[in-house]
Amino acid sequence: MEELLEPMARPDPYILLVDDDQVDVMIARRTLARRGKGDCLVVARDGIEALEILRGQNGHAPLPRPCIVLLDLNMPRMDGLEFLRELRADPELSSVVVFALTTSTASRDRAEAYRHQVAGYIAKTGAPGGFEKIAHMIEQYAELNVFP
Repeated sequence: MEELLEPMARPDPYILLVDDDQVDVMIARRTLARRGKGDCLVVARDGIEALEILRGQNGHAPLPRPCIVLLDLNMPRMDGLEFLRELRADPELSSVVVFALTTSTASRDRAEAYRHQVAGYIAKTGAPGGFEKIAHMIEQYAELNVFP
């Protein structure tokens, strides 16, 4: 007879939003605050800052785990695809869950993102219900998923 797994107390995962668009950041903040998850959001303006936050470098405390990264692809300094390459090459960060959340609908961007093990690819312009549905999806994912 199989043993039943007891439900585990799960903390809400931190959400690292990597996006240089201040309007998108504001929408994410408002949506998560309405859902009682505002304290879980951390924002980075580009891939370099995101890596610093994840690693605890340059004055940033390391982001506690579990965390989920919402990643825009089109950013200055280090774009999302460069960030993914660096993230997956780092043994300490390679298992971090990443969802691409981007304006890019280019098939080459999708293919490259999935090559770097994104959990999903969401086009900002094609997300019916906007960030509200994305926040709901993340909540469901975090509730059902067992993180490393």
